[in-house]
Amino acid sequence: MERTGIVVSRGKPLTLIGPALAPGSVAPDFTVLDRDLHEVRLSDHAGRVKVISVTPSLDTPVCDLQLRRFNGEAALLPSDVVVMNISMDLPFAISRFCHEAGIERAVTLSDHRDASFGAAFGVLIKELRLLARAVFILDAENIVRYVEIVPELSSPVDYEKALRALKTLVELQKAA
Repeated sequence: MERTGIVVSRGKPLTLIGPALAPGSVAPDFTVLDRDLHEVRLSDHAGRVKVISVTPSLDTPVCDLQLRRFNGEAALLPSDVVVMNISMDLPFAISRFCHEAGIERAVTLSDHRDASFGAAFGVLIKELRLLARAVFILDAENIVRYVEIVPELSSPVDYEKALRALKTLVELQKAA
């Protein structure tokens, strides 16, 4: 499935591959690689609330800031919440970046091998084979509760809106 009119890069329209996930959708499983080349699946985090921060490449200032911000927020979250950052960067580059930037709380993952995540979550950019900047928040049952796909690839996510949605979800999960 190809979708246009959602994301641009410097005004140039781009094509996203995959479905348009919306709040209420069941999040599809995917397989990505961690920094040590081990496979990681969404199902590996069953029973946890998940924040999935999606960045095109950690070698850009906006992506760098996004991962650092969510890494900092992860330190303040309960243990039943996992923060993941997924990009198309190679695992070796992700490892180097995380070491230099002191990224310790966010789980950093690479979709470079199969684009499994990008295609499953509808954020794979056909023209660039990068991922569109996005944030997905999933509840403990992998139901999508929040989605933001940033319209301009070089613009930041709305951190405050995403964090408000996460806080609300965490409070609901505690009450349940």
